[in-house]
Order: sequence, then C-alpha cells, then structure tokens
Amino acid sequence: MIVEALKRVTSGIAVGGVWTFVVLSILKFNHIEATVSDIWISMLGSLIIGIYFGLSSFIFEVDNWSHLKTTAIHFSLSIAVYFIIAFSAEWVPFTPFAIITSALIWILIYILVWTGWFIYFKKIEASLNEEVRKKK
Repeated sequence: MIVEALKRVTSGIAVGGVWTFVVLSILKFNHIEATVSDIWISMLGSLIIGIYFGLSSFIFEVDNWSHLKTTAIHFSLSIAVYFIIAFSAEWVPFTPFAIITSALIWILIYILVWTGWFIYFKKIEASLNEEVRKKK
C-alpha cells in the first residue's frame, strides 16, 4: 500500500510539473513577466493538486461503494481541494463571476476526464469479457 501511494504521489508530482511547464511556456511565449514568488506559489499549488489527484484515485478502489458514490465523493473533494488551492495561489479572484466561471470550466474538464476514463475501462472490460468467452 505504501509503495503504491508513493507511486501515485510521484505520478501526481510529475503531472503537476508538466502543467507548471505548460503554463510557464505560455507566459514565456506571450512575454508575460512573473515574479519568482508568483511562480513558486503556483508551482506549489500545481504539485499539491497533482499529489491530491494521485492519492485520491484510491477512492475508486473501495469495493463496497457504488460508482456513483465514489464519483460523487471524488468530485466533491476534488472541487474543494481545487478551490482551496486556487484561492490560496490567487489563480481565481474571489468574485462571483470568477468563481462561477472557474467552477464551470473545472466541471467541464472533470466530465471530459471522467468520460475518457469511463470509455477506456469499458474497452478493457469488453476485451476481458472477450478473452473469457474465447476460453469457454
């Protein structure tokens, strides 16, 4: 369990690092200046979110919970963690319009990622079922 958690933390840090690089690249190519302090806090936020998502995947491995329950818990925790980091790192201003816009974008991204994983696992399920049918 500890080894798996470390693997997921490492993967989360890697994803957070990649997102940080993407954002820094956008800043660089658009000639937008940022202070080291701003970059540091944003990178810390990205890494924390990456670690969270790496570890939160354990939620989907609770066998006695339904898919709806695991998704609802994961979604609720994820949006809460996102907004805590987003407000702390000042990614999202604390205004109603910014909060609503950010929430809608976040929900859209969550739905797209969730749908991608759902389709992927449905294909895996179909492949495994086909292998079982062949062995009968």
